[in-house]
This record gives sequence, structure tokens and C-alpha cells, in this order.
Amino acid sequence: MTDISELLLSRIRDVADYPEPGVMFKDITPLLADPAAFTALTDALAEVATRTGATKVVGLEARGFILGAPVAVRAGVGFIPVRKAGKLPGATLSQAYDLEYGSAEIEIHAEDLTASDRVLVVDDVLATGGTAEASIQLIRRAGAEVSGLAVLMELGFLAGRSRVEPALAGAPLTSLLTV
Repeated sequence: MTDISELLLSRIRDVADYPEPGVMFKDITPLLADPAAFTALTDALAEVATRTGATKVVGLEARGFILGAPVAVRAGVGFIPVRKAGKLPGATLSQAYDLEYGSAEIEIHAEDLTASDRVLVVDDVLATGGTAEASIQLIRRAGAEVSGLAVLMELGFLAGRSRVEPALAGAPLTSLLTV
């Protein structure tokens, strides 16, 4: 395990039975509260943005906003929020997707991406992959290219990677931690 992996893991708190019995929630708020850990995380994700040639970072609501915005600043590129449906003013593109317990819809401002953009999707966790897959579809519908997906942690037992890799079509999936 690398030093950064050890640092990040040491700042992620397990919360048993949240949000429901039987779930072990991975709480990243202690990591965000530690400036050294948050900086190390931001630097690692910004390096992915640079390596993949990203011109924009997309952050997925809501923790993807917290991680993606400083990554974009550090990498010197723009930041675009992907929001839950109905949260953005103006013209939007939307993408519906299925969840284990129903469906959801995400949106992006239609004018925020262009055909010349290469977009890195950033989020805190890759679980089942539904939101990440929908965001990739949304970025392509906006006319931009997906340069990759980068997450703080991947919940390997939920097999989200197998769902999202076909959508990435060869673009890299980077997980700093797999739990």
C-alpha cells in the first residue's frame, strides 16, 4: 500500500448501519477536515486530470462537487456540476438511469460542454456505477469526449467497474482506493 493510500484510508471512518441496518457507510468527512489528506487527495486526482488531457472536470452531486472543484482548480481546467434533475436553471440535458430501488435523473447545462472538451468525471465512491454511467452518457450527448473517471474509492464488492467500463469505451477508470 502506498503512503497516500494509507493516509486516505486512515481518514475514512466506517459508520455501521447507516443509512440503514446492514450497511457500512464510508464517511469521508474526517478526510475533508484534514488539510494534509484533502490536499493529497486533490493532488492525486488533479494528476489524473492532467494525465488524461482533461479540459473540464465534471463533479457528481454532491460529494463529487466537494472533490471535483478543487481538482479542476489545481489542474487549471473548468468545473461542471452534474446535478439531480430540476436543480439547474436554464437549458439542460438530462439522463435517466436505473437504481437498485427505482430510478433517478441527472442534468447538466447544455452550453457548458463543447466538442473540443475532454472531460474527467470525479466522484467520491464508485458503487454500482449507475450514476457514473449516466454521467458518461450525458457528457457524450453534450458533444464532449470522456477522458476518464476518477474516484476516491471503489466498493469492489458491488461490481460497479463492470457496469461503467463498457460506457468508458477505453477511457481509464482510476480508483485511489478499493474497499
